Amino acid sequence: MARDFDAILLDLDGTLLRSDETLHPESRAALQEAQEAGVVVMVATGRSKISGLPIVEELGLKTPAVFFNGCAIWDTAKGRMVEERTISNRTNHRLHAWAKERDAQVIVMTAGEKLTHEPRSEAERRNFEGFIGMQFVDRADLVQEYTIRLSFLVNGEEQDSAAIAAELEEAAGAPIYISHFPLSVLPRHRTNPYSAIDVHAPCRGKAEGIRFLEETRGIPASRIIAVGDADNDVPMLRDAGLGVAMAGAFPEVQREADLVIGSNDGPAIAELVRARLLP
Repeated sequence: MARDFDAILLDLDGTLLRSDETLHPESRAALQEAQEAGVVVMVATGRSKISGLPIVEELGLKTPAVFFNGCAIWDTAKGRMVEERTISNRTNHRLHAWAKERDAQVIVMTAGEKLTHEPRSEAERRNFEGFIGMQFVDRADLVQEYTIRLSFLVNGEEQDSAAIAAELEEAAGAPIYISHFPLSVLPRHRTNPYSAIDVHAPCRGKAEGIRFLEETRGIPASRIIAVGDADNDVPMLRDAGLGVAMAGAFPEVQREADLVIGSNDGPAIAELVRARLLP
């Protein structure tokens, strides 16, 4: 029996990863079966390469992976970036000037580094729990060429993240791509009041993964499944032939989806793969 879809794009946190940040063994097995059957299995995550690549390697995926919300694509076979969108130097300087004026907590991410300044309080230090590869430097050293992402951390009880995102769009003075989310969606940060506002170069978000598969594999969007749980997953859910939301997804994400499946803590991904990709 011919299958209806040829590829699947998977978010990590809240989707493929369980609440303890591990892979469900049934999901791992089903994805390996799908890959062996010729299905393109691709991770599409907001994580940096530093924190996302170990999971891609653990899955044994042979296909490229989307990192930084679509601003970078890593070729696992060649061991290098095949696409990388960086923030322009002029925009970068403007955003750092905004951060200096606001005395904002900021994280700078390049393809191979993750930099920030020393936390000034216990609350700021707590924001880095679970962050892989963080390096602490002087504020003057945070302005880096080839920056892929600037992340601004704000206390959501004191500042509205959407309002801060609007300020950053104005401060940038040029097109940018912004996503923002409460840190409390991450298992280690359930009681953390801070939110992250992530600023990238202009792109289509995780829908860049769909565009990449169309261009490099000839797979049309109509034959791609995309699965996620948060706002930054919406672009790929909208563009995919089948947009799938997890049971724990934000309500607005579930409204955008064609299908809502079970919890990321159960075998929902395995069930989806076997029902839709392994006829």
